[in-house]
Amino acid sequence: MAYDEATAERVRRVLARRKGIVEKPLMGGLAFMADDVMCCSVSGQGGLLVRVDPETREALLREEHAQAADMRGRQMTGFIRVQPKGYRTEAALKKWVGRGLTAAAAKPAAKPKKAAAPKKAAAAKRRRS
Repeated sequence: MAYDEATAERVRRVLARRKGIVEKPLMGGLAFMADDVMCCSVSGQGGLLVRVDPETREALLREEHAQAADMRGRQMTGFIRVQPKGYRTEAALKKWVGRGLTAAAAKPAAKPKKAAAPKKAAAAKRRRS
């Protein structure tokens, strides 16, 4: 299922003045990255996937139209799925995107992975040792 382009455009407008925002196709949807950390995603499964602080997750799940997010049968403890009625108004969308930005800011960016040494160079290095 493709993600909802209208919702993606609304999220773009909310994030328009922020620096460090990058869009990335991810998990069947369109993720919005804040300084290399996903803050929210317009989900291909419907709704909005929002990063949350795991300590506040249970309280947020009690809000109307919010539900636990799972991927392949496993709960994603750092995310909540918000149904479209939960971000129907611009104020509600800003609230959820803001929560995602706050949670993303609290999470350090992933460190870039080191490139593996080419096999020939690694083998030659072992032979010299």
